[in-house]
Amino acid sequence: MISLQSYHTFSLPSGCESLIVIEDPKELVQLNYDQAFFLLGEGSNTIFLEDYAGVVIKLATSGVNIEARDDHYLIRAAAGENWHQLVLTLLEQGIGGLENLALIPGTVGAAPVQNIGAYGVEVSHYITAVKGFDITQGHFTTLSSTECQFGYRDSVFKHRLKDKFIITEVTFALPICWQPKLSYGPLQNLSGATTAKDVCDAVIAIRNSKLPDPYKLANAGSFFKNPIVDKAFAVQLQSMFPDMPVFKVDENNVKLAAGWLIDKAGLKGCQRGTIRVYEQQALVLVHEGGSSGADLKQLVSHIQRTVWQKFAVKLEHEVRLIAKQGECQLQSVECHENI
Repeated sequence: MISLQSYHTFSLPSGCESLIVIEDPKELVQLNYDQAFFLLGEGSNTIFLEDYAGVVIKLATSGVNIEARDDHYLIRAAAGENWHQLVLTLLEQGIGGLENLALIPGTVGAAPVQNIGAYGVEVSHYITAVKGFDITQGHFTTLSSTECQFGYRDSVFKHRLKDKFIITEVTFALPICWQPKLSYGPLQNLSGATTAKDVCDAVIAIRNSKLPDPYKLANAGSFFKNPIVDKAFAVQLQSMFPDMPVFKVDENNVKLAAGWLIDKAGLKGCQRGTIRVYEQQALVLVHEGGSSGADLKQLVSHIQRTVWQKFAVKLEHEVRLIAKQGECQLQSVECHENI
């Protein structure tokens, strides 16, 4: 059994039967996909709850190509590239657009799967194509942004193409005539003369003030999705909790802040084993070391039930949880749609 504890940032003791590191996408053609496998980047959005009965494929490809077009830069980045480093590399060359997504942990290949987002920007705004190996067809193919079926923290790679498509390269189109996106939270305090680097620096400072460094205190970043609920239901909640933040999604739905719900439910610092809700940001669970997947499952269950009992809102975890037979979903409350 090969230890996976150092391969995911939550650092639970776990292992797998086999680990294959891919440095050249062509190697993907030779693999046996009839056996159980799990594709891993930097493990910053993945937690192995227990020993995994299969093969872990770690993508460690590299390379970034930049091409200037008439009104935008075309960026092709290998899936194994570090996401934050890509943001910094582009800024060093005067290319903005991804700065609101600075310091999000993980790889470029994981970005479209999760449709990562922060401070008013989702990565899907800039993705034009995703290239990868189609396991079913046995060859490489390229999907358009539309074919990726992006949604809030969602994409086709979580559904129809899950375990059937291995992302090897992502193409972005970033505007030459850059404009800052400052509509979200603390970024509103920045002035109109703000540069892309200014925005990046502000985002890094904000994230560092709220989120622990996973290499100093084990965590997997934002653990829960911000729940999307019916607008009328949100109005009812706001009548009881006037300070509850609400963000418009469309004419009928709004997004609630999962961290605020967990905090108001009195769960900051709540602990099972050595895993607890982080005191500076309730959306984050941290692991002091020595705990197990069972401890994590108990804490998640307690959080979900407590938030449901107080707000009638169902929390879903954003982090991918991997059990012995593969990915699993933890949901500790049975509830109906909010009406």
